[in-house]
Amino acid sequence: MKQKFNVITSTCVPLPLENVDTDQIIPARFLKATTREESFFGDNLFRDWRYRADGSPVEDFVLNDPTYSGCILVAGKNFGSGSSREHAAWAIAGYGFRVVISSFFADIHKNNELNNFVLPVQVSDDFLEELFQSISSNPATEVEVDLPLQTVTNKATGRREQFDINGYKKHCLMNGLDDIDFLLENKEKIEQWEQLNR
Repeated sequence: MKQKFNVITSTCVPLPLENVDTDQIIPARFLKATTREESFFGDNLFRDWRYRADGSPVEDFVLNDPTYSGCILVAGKNFGSGSSREHAAWAIAGYGFRVVISSFFADIHKNNELNNFVLPVQVSDDFLEELFQSISSNPATEVEVDLPLQTVTNKATGRREQFDINGYKKHCLMNGLDDIDFLLENKEKIEQWEQLNR
């Protein structure tokens, strides 16, 4: 079982770039790994933006800026486009992000995040812009993400929006279940149904 997801309140890491694709999230050269080693993928999240070719950090990239921290990534519109690589979601989870907020997600990447216990929260364009402004004005700005109520709140302004999530995925996140855990949890019900429908 994974950590159960309920209400998360955190400062945020802003990435106000649109059309961030999965090759930028985790470059293709790191896809040779076939097992999910969270520290490896987390260390290489946004690798080519975080580090120069010689391995030295790019000081003004947001993940290298100590001004910003937290388990919520606030990203520009159309996050996770490009290839369907699940490694991108592994890298986001491996770095320690539990929520990604954007005004639009590529569908496959959105599902990959959910499967890896990262909550993608889709908000309106103007709410996203307000978040970026609040975080820029005060990096200590907190955002509250309430999964049971399906709300996201900018605590700097008090503004709140609803977000959508698949009911099954919501159940799994709130109970710390992956797909296999869910099947095992319902094993007796499945067996009873099979007995009744023979």
